[in-house]
Amino acid sequence: MENIADLRKNYGLATLDEADVCPDPIEQFRIWFGQALDAKLPEPNAMTLATVNSAGRPSARIVLIKHFDEQGLTWFTNYQSRKGCDLLHHPVAALQFHWVELERVVRVEGSVHKVNPQESDAYFHSRPLASRLGAWASPQSCVVASRQILEHSMLQAQALYGDSPPRPEHWGGFRLVPDTWEFWQGRPSRLHDRIQYHRQSSCESWHKERLAP
Repeated sequence: MENIADLRKNYGLATLDEADVCPDPIEQFRIWFGQALDAKLPEPNAMTLATVNSAGRPSARIVLIKHFDEQGLTWFTNYQSRKGCDLLHHPVAALQFHWVELERVVRVEGSVHKVNPQESDAYFHSRPLASRLGAWASPQSCVVASRQILEHSMLQAQALYGDSPPRPEHWGGFRLVPDTWEFWQGRPSRLHDRIQYHRQSSCESWHKERLAP
């Protein structure tokens, strides 16, 4: 087995300069996300979501972004899951996109709130039927004795709701409203480019600055 300490990669695909990025971070993110799509990366919409629970213990997991605009970044989940409970107790979070093939990372931090029920309904009913039934069948983050229990619960949901399961009240969207963005571009010799945006407290504008790698 190769020595883990010897695993290294020298980055050099691109550069990132303050003068070349957009004044608004959501527009910069739109450009980079589009480039990740154009490059046909595997799951470019996958992002790490970090939360803290009521005791201040952090937790991170991968979720999929489903929408973003000037209001923030949106994903959907079971509100009774571990991440759902964390966010209901402490409505702040951090997100991270890692596009390995492009040698890029995007980090986002901010406050979190539930999206309105109409938005959750619209997305829920756009999902494949099996996914909609699964939202009823799975007590997400709870201990289950076996897979057979989940499969039986799925059959029960199918028998109860057929092809038209309603959205469970415990399932819906969260939106992170950013106050900080960071765009990271890998560079040689670990002198990476890091451009941070921080929302000005007195207005809706953004302050842009370079961070040391």
